[in-house]
Amino acid sequence: MALRRQHAKKRDTLCLSSLPSLLMSRPASAPIVLPHTVFLTPRSLPRPDMLPGRVAVLDVAFAAEGAGSSFEGVTLPFIRGLGKRLAAWVDHHDHERHVEFAADPRFVLSTKAEHGACPEMVTPEVVEAAGKVDTLAMHLDLDGIYSGAKWVLRGEEPYPGADADARAVDTRRGEPSHRANRIDRALRARFRDTELKVTVLRYLSSRADDANAWAQIEAAARQIDPLLDEARRIAEGFRVEDGIAYVRFDMQRPFDKTELLLLGQQRAPISVVHTSGTISVAADFESGFDFVQMFDMGGGMPTRVSVSEARLPEVMRKLAAAVATRKS
Repeated sequence: MALRRQHAKKRDTLCLSSLPSLLMSRPASAPIVLPHTVFLTPRSLPRPDMLPGRVAVLDVAFAAEGAGSSFEGVTLPFIRGLGKRLAAWVDHHDHERHVEFAADPRFVLSTKAEHGACPEMVTPEVVEAAGKVDTLAMHLDLDGIYSGAKWVLRGEEPYPGADADARAVDTRRGEPSHRANRIDRALRARFRDTELKVTVLRYLSSRADDANAWAQIEAAARQIDPLLDEARRIAEGFRVEDGIAYVRFDMQRPFDKTELLLLGQQRAPISVVHTSGTISVAADFESGFDFVQMFDMGGGMPTRVSVSEARLPEVMRKLAAAVATRKS
C-alpha cells in the first residue's frame, strides 16, 4: 500500500541547470536565495556526487519497471548514493516500494489518487522538517517546477490558486488559470529547453511578479501552435476498436503527445499512441483504470504509462479486456 504522510499533520532526458545564487522578486523585497537546481526524470537520474550538499527531491517518481528502467537499477542506487545527504523526497506517483520507506520521515509519499499534484504536498511543515537544502532536484514538468518554486517560498503558493492549477494541469481535470495554461503550453512547446524551465522557476519564485520572465514564457507558449496542429493531423488516423482509440505513425514532424492522447480520449475511453518504438497509453484521471498494475510496472501514474512496442499484443489484449469488463 502506498503511503501518505505529512510532517506535523511523464521525456526520459536528464536536464541539469545551475541557477544564480540570488533571485530578485519585487524591487522592494529582499532577494530570494536559491539552491542549486536540477531538472530530471525518474528513469534517468544523475550520479549523486553531481549534486552538492543536502538534496530535496520533488515530484520524481520511483522508477517503474520496463523500457530499460527499474527501481533496483535506477532509484535505489540514487537513494543509497545520497545517503544522509537526502533531506526530503516528496512525490505523489503510485509505487509498490513506497511501503519500504514508511519509517523514514524524509520520504513524504502518496498515491496519485490521494494527491493529484505534488505542490500541495510541499507544505511549510515539510520544508521546515527537511532543514537546510543545498540542491533542489525536481521533475521537469509544470508539476515539478511548481513544487520547486513552492519549496523556495518555504511552502507558500507562488500565487493564490497555484496548487489547484498544478492539479488541473497534471490530472487534465478542470480548468487551470490563464497563467498556468500559458506556462503549461510553454513547457510543452519547448520541453527540452532547460533555460525555459529556469525562467518558469524564476517567475514563480518571484511570486509571479517578474515581467521579463513572463514575457519569455508567453513567447514560448506561442510556439506550441504548430505542435498542436500536427497532433490534430495525426489524430485523423485514430481507429477505434474495443473501446480503444489507436494510432500508429512514423514521427516526421514534432507534435504534442499530451494533446494527441487527449484527442484519442475524445473518441474512446482509452487512447493509445504508437510511435518511435514506444506505446503510450492514457485514460481520464477519474476513469478508474490502473495501467501501472495492469502492465506490472511497479510504479507511475495509473492512467498514463509508456511501454515498449514489443508488448503491443499484450497491451491491446489487456486493454480490450479491461474495457469489456467495464461494460459488462
